[in-house]
Amino acid sequence: MKVAFATCVELGKSCIEEIYRLNGNLDLLITLKDEKAAKKSGRVYLDEFANKGNIPLIKIENINDIEVIEELKRLEIEWLFIIGWSQIAKKELLDTPKQGCIGMHPTLLPVGRGRAAVPWAILKGLDKTGVTAFKIDEGVDTGPIIDQVEIPLLKDETATTLYKKVDNAHVVLMKQVWNALKENTLSFTVQDNSVASYWEGRKPEDGEISAEMTMSEANALIRAVTKPYPGSFYRNNHYEYRIWKAQFSLDEPKAELYITLKDGYLIPVIFDKEEVLENA
Repeated sequence: MKVAFATCVELGKSCIEEIYRLNGNLDLLITLKDEKAAKKSGRVYLDEFANKGNIPLIKIENINDIEVIEELKRLEIEWLFIIGWSQIAKKELLDTPKQGCIGMHPTLLPVGRGRAAVPWAILKGLDKTGVTAFKIDEGVDTGPIIDQVEIPLLKDETATTLYKKVDNAHVVLMKQVWNALKENTLSFTVQDNSVASYWEGRKPEDGEISAEMTMSEANALIRAVTKPYPGSFYRNNHYEYRIWKAQFSLDEPKAELYITLKDGYLIPVIFDKEEVLENA
């Protein structure tokens, strides 16, 4: 079985490490060029792992680049894993591996197709989420499901704690998928489009806290976009406060720094303060 793996984030690297823990091996690693998406949340570099395992590594601009397709053909790759990769694979790439391409998405598909799965799970107040392995087709997270792992969500879940749970779930799922590949027992279930939903991408500026928010809304936002994401922020008097953790009160606080909300007050606990330059 000849397998290639494309990733540029920690979730994908954890899956690669699990393959080798299971005494598997990869015939090709694919990642982004070093300077591309350097600030991407969870970005990792595969050079050390590739060198240690003597695995060919190519660095690319886009997953659909002709050099990727040519290398997959040259090595006669049967399966290509694409995990933790934001670019959409086109038909020519999908058709190149002899058996197809496998992805993982950090929701319980068909719920939550799209982007920003970790923040949205918290913002939407879900009681559970998960990770889904699926065969990639030309749609966005629409391919047939291979397997899933559920993740219960706590009421005070943060992006930091959930990202770790998602990472662990990827490893568990990778073991299940890899064993099924080895034993030739991989099966597929078509997604039920009648219950599908799509989550939009999020930008750093979506993390702004405003006085019109309730305490509940501000609390969810702070938890949803804390590290490894860019964090929530509040601007006042030429300063930007990047808030990683906060407390809330119905009564006006005695603290020196607090933010008035629609139904109470926000007191930053862990935050960074930075001057905002005019016309910046």
